[in-house]
Amino acid sequence: MNPAGECVSAVVFDWAGTTVDHGSRAPAIVFEEIFRRRGVEITSAQAREPMGMAKREHIASILSMPAVAQAWQAVHGRPAGERDIDTLYDEFLPLQKQVLAAHSDVIPGVAAAVASLREIGLKIGSTTGYTRELMQSVTATAAKQGYAPDCVLCAEDAPRGRPAPFLLYLAAIRLDVYPLSTLINVDDTTMGIAAGRNAGCWNVGITRTGNGVGLSAAELADLPAAQATALCDQAARALTAAGAHYTIDSAAGILEIVHDINRRLKQGESPQTARNG
Repeated sequence: MNPAGECVSAVVFDWAGTTVDHGSRAPAIVFEEIFRRRGVEITSAQAREPMGMAKREHIASILSMPAVAQAWQAVHGRPAGERDIDTLYDEFLPLQKQVLAAHSDVIPGVAAAVASLREIGLKIGSTTGYTRELMQSVTATAAKQGYAPDCVLCAEDAPRGRPAPFLLYLAAIRLDVYPLSTLINVDDTTMGIAAGRNAGCWNVGITRTGNGVGLSAAELADLPAAQATALCDQAARALTAAGAHYTIDSAAGILEIVHDINRRLKQGESPQTARNG
C-alpha cells in the first residue's frame, strides 16, 4: 500500500504513436523496407510486434519469428546471424532518418494536454527506442509544434531497452521523482507497458493513435466507425494484458487519468496492487 496523500508527480511519454506520428507509421515502414531489400517480405503485423524495443533488438526479434526465419533461410540458404542483424540495422538508421522527416508531427491535442499537466505542477519526461541521432529531427519538429518534454531518453542511454525498466528509472532520476508509484508511464506498445510494469509505475496504454491500430488519422477516418472501434478495442485488450492500468484513444486525454490516479493514491492504492482502471 502507498501512504495516503501521495499524488502524481510526473508523466513519462513514449514518442512514436503516443505523442508524435499518428499510427507509429515511420518505424513500421522502414522495417518492412529493409527486409524487402534483402528479398524477404514481412507483414506489417510482423514489423510491429516487437515495437517499443531498441531498434537493433527489434530487428533481431523479427528475424527470430519462425515464418521470417524460414523465409530468410529460403532466400539466403542459411539462418540469419549477428552480421545480418548488424547489416540490417546499419541500413535501418539512414532510411529511418529520411522517413522521420515526414512522420514527426505532434498528435492533435497532445501539446495542449501536456501544457495542462504542467499547469498542475507535473514534470514531463519521455523515452524512446529511437537513437539520439534519430531523435534530433523529431524533437526539433515537436518543439516547433509546442511539445518539449523536460528530458528525452533514447535507446543508447540504458544498458537494455524495453521491456527492461531502465529508461524509466533514468527518467525518474532526471526528473527527481520518487517513489515510482507517483510516476505515470504512457505508451502505445505492449513492450513499453511491460517496461512500466517492471518499473513499478502506473501505466496508460494508447490505442487509436498507436502501434496496435497502426493507421494514420486519414486512414482511420476512411474506415467504417465499427471497424475503427474494433481495432481500438483489440489494441486495448493487448495493452491491458501487458499491464496497462488504463487505456485511452490518445495521450490528449491524459489529464482525466491523472486525476483518477491521484484519487486512488490518496486512498492508498499502488500500481502493483491496483486493478485496471
